[in-house]
Amino acid sequence: MLRRYLPSLRQNHGIDLVIANYENASHGFGLTKKNADELLGYGVDVMTGGNHSWDKREIFELFDSYPLIRPINYPESSPGYGTLEIEVLSQRVAVVSVMGNYTMPMSDNPFLKMDAEVTRLREAGIKHIIVDMHGEATSEKQAMMHLLKDRISVLFGTHTHVGTDDLVVVDGCAYVTDIGLTGCRDQIIGVEKSIPLKRFMTGLGGHFNIPKQCQKILQLILVELDDQGRALKSEKIKIYEEGEMIRLMGRVEAY
Repeated sequence: MLRRYLPSLRQNHGIDLVIANYENASHGFGLTKKNADELLGYGVDVMTGGNHSWDKREIFELFDSYPLIRPINYPESSPGYGTLEIEVLSQRVAVVSVMGNYTMPMSDNPFLKMDAEVTRLREAGIKHIIVDMHGEATSEKQAMMHLLKDRISVLFGTHTHVGTDDLVVVDGCAYVTDIGLTGCRDQIIGVEKSIPLKRFMTGLGGHFNIPKQCQKILQLILVELDDQGRALKSEKIKIYEEGEMIRLMGRVEAY
């Protein structure tokens, strides 16, 4: 879906920076070098992580040479980095990955960690700050938005694979609880449905598989930022395999 649609999306919308979460890019679990090269070749610029960051151990060697980050609230001794600073159109931009606590691997407090990191970035003169919050709980993502909205440009949620319809620009910060998956839309969170159904019916698990055939979807948000790093408008786009596109503008509000 990215190979088919991302190049035209970049051209038609004048997109300057593409951020994608790599969590499940390699057959549902983590990221390999081969798939990282493919995603970058399709037009992805920066890739963020989450609880599956370590599923493919070869990623350990990629952090120093690829535009990859993992949640900033993993222990500092963990491989990789939680923030990537780049230049886009002569503007300094920071992309930050953070992971919630609820049902997720043990990690540092995401709120304290992000409060300190955003303070550091702002003191360094960076106004364009984009955050991927990878988490299960919608309340954690909403709380993070309220904590940071006056100091960051965008906070988008990932992890649940299910897109939410709450895209909004609040006080200059674009927010959505979850962008949703790019992958199989007719299964269960993108994986072949038989094993999840078996687990729910019997309590017995099994290995999740990506279907060889399925109905696909690409889900993304577009955000326009001004020179001060404030979000002006946002839009959510869903593209189905056959090319049908659904677009929804984010409401501009003040809380």
